[in-house]
Order: sequence, then C-alpha cells, then structure tokens
Amino acid sequence: LESLGSSFSASSSKRRRTMRFIPKSPDKILDAPDLVDDYYLNLLDWSKSNILAVALRQCVFLWNASTGATQKLLETTGQGNIVTSLAWGDEPTNNTLSVGTHSSEVQLWDVAATKCVRVMPGHRARVSSLSWNAQLVSSGSRDSTIHHHDVRVGSNDGVVAELQGHSQEVCGLKWSPQGSQLASGGNDNLLNIWEARRNQSRFTISRHQAAVKALAWCPFHSNLLASGGGTADRRICLWNTGNGQCLNEVDTKSQVCAVQWSTHDRELVSSHGFTHNQLILWRYAGRGRVHKVVELTGHQARVLHMAQSPDGTTIVSAAADETLRFWRILGSPTRSAAKLKMEHSSRGLLGANCIR
Repeated sequence: LESLGSSFSASSSKRRRTMRFIPKSPDKILDAPDLVDDYYLNLLDWSKSNILAVALRQCVFLWNASTGATQKLLETTGQGNIVTSLAWGDEPTNNTLSVGTHSSEVQLWDVAATKCVRVMPGHRARVSSLSWNAQLVSSGSRDSTIHHHDVRVGSNDGVVAELQGHSQEVCGLKWSPQGSQLASGGNDNLLNIWEARRNQSRFTISRHQAAVKALAWCPFHSNLLASGGGTADRRICLWNTGNGQCLNEVDTKSQVCAVQWSTHDRELVSSHGFTHNQLILWRYAGRGRVHKVVELTGHQARVLHMAQSPDGTTIVSAAADETLRFWRILGSPTRSAAKLKMEHSSRGLLGANCIR
C-alpha cells in the first residue's frame, strides 16, 4: 500500500490542493417525500448513463440528471411492501435496475422499456442490500444470507450460490471494481471479505462495535476498502483486504451511514447520522491515513444514503429529512477549478424541485 502515492508527485499534489474549490452548499435540493428512515436499507443509486434512482416507500422514481426529467418507474403491490434496496447494473450501457423488496423478492427492471423482466424469490425476509458483478447480482437480506443470482440462468430465482457468514441482517454489500472480492456488513457488527467463486469468507472481522452498512472500495487500489460503523461505533476503518489488516481507524463522532471514494482524486466522502447529520470530505494520505478537508452541513436528519455522478464530480445525499442534496465537491479531470467555481455560482443542476 506504500505504492499508492507513487503516481502523485508532491508538487502536483500541492498545486491541486491550492487550486481546489470546494463549495460548502449544495448545487441543488430535491424534495423526496416518504423516504423511509431506516438505517439498514439502501435506497439510492446513480447510473453510468446519468439516471438517479431513489425509492420512496413502495415506489421507485428516476431523475435524469442530463435533462432534469423525472419518471415513476414502479410501485410494488401488497400493503407495506416497501422497496428496501436498489442498484444499477454495472455495465456503462446497462438499463437494468435491480430492486429489493420487503416481501423478499429481487426484481429486475428494464428501465428503457419501463418493464419488470424478472422476479427472483429465494430469501426469507426483506432484501436490504444489492451489488452487481457483471452478470451476477448479489443480494443481502434480513434472513442473514447473501444470494448470488446469475441473470443468465433460466431457473426462476437464478441463485447459483448462498453465502452464510452473518447472524443478522446484511445491510452492506459491495463488489470490488475488479469483481474479485465481495465485502458484506451486517447488523451483527461483522465485516466479511469473500473471494469470488468461494462460499466461505476469507476474513471475518469483528472490529466494529455497531452495524456495518457503509462500504466502499478504493478505485486506485484493488485491496483497499473503507468501512463505517453505526451509532455505537462511529468509526471509519481502512482495510488491506489482501491480508485482513486494519491500516487505520478514525473516530468520526457520528453514526457512519455511507462512504464514497472519489474516482478522480485521492479523496473519500462519508455521510453521517446521530449526532451531527453531516457529510465529511477526507483526503487520503496513503498507508490508511486520512485527513479531514471539510464538513458539509444542511441536512436536518441523518444522511442515510449517498451516490456519485458518473462524471465523478458530484455526490448526492439522501436524508431522513426527506431531501436529496447535490454537492459538487469532487475534482474533475476535464474542468478547471475556476470553471467549477463559476458553474457552482451561476446555476444548479437541471430539473424540478421534487423527485416525484
């Protein structure tokens, strides 16, 4: 991990820090009425084709960030059958959205056709986390299991493997960008690291003292994972998943709800609940070390979810105050700091003021 800094000279890093403009207010705020206030769910994702999906109780709405248009994609049937998770397929041209429900189903939706193309049962409780790896969609459930569904398999549920490594709800689930490792976090306070095509966890880690929902793989190092713990823990831990070593931990003083790495810079963003309901931008300094850059406030309740725009410049946060806030706080390889500052001061993102 010492090699992480090899491609960044001290002088270029210093120039970027000097020139960087980081706005402390959001570019845009969208109302998200009926956003469920449940720490263990995953209700927000931004596709590579620039479509934001958000679940509001039994409905999923889409917001086109290029045009500002909104669309209702679906509404589940059955009283109380709320949407509990969603995740876009990871191919750049993929229009498939996976949706987990309280009734324990995983649904696949063709967004272009506005059509449900497959319903995959198999879990025995709500599906609270989803993550894609090429043609494989993995689902984590309150029944404590993880299912791998191969969408090419013709059987009804498409389940090709069941992983058992948690004793409570699996609320965090993320495949590494290379598809070689899967990280899972549970309400049992455990973090599991799984190797692809193996049904036994390589590492079972009990360092966190609360539920592990926030998980994010570093885009510039294949074995670097950030994890965050709930209210009784409040820590972000940085892991070398090659050997299971904890490189560093940081007490954030608040419940950690979500983590996102920047795709352009050596930075990450965390969102928080009790007690401060803030976002924090961190600079990664190598060997697991992080330094706080800025705290972003404005949400009036815990910031449950985050997603990143496909161009890597904007973080959207969804909070229990029923708002989505768009923060253009990350660097851009194609737009200068001066241009980003001008864009922030002159206009917000396109569209209406309500997601539905």
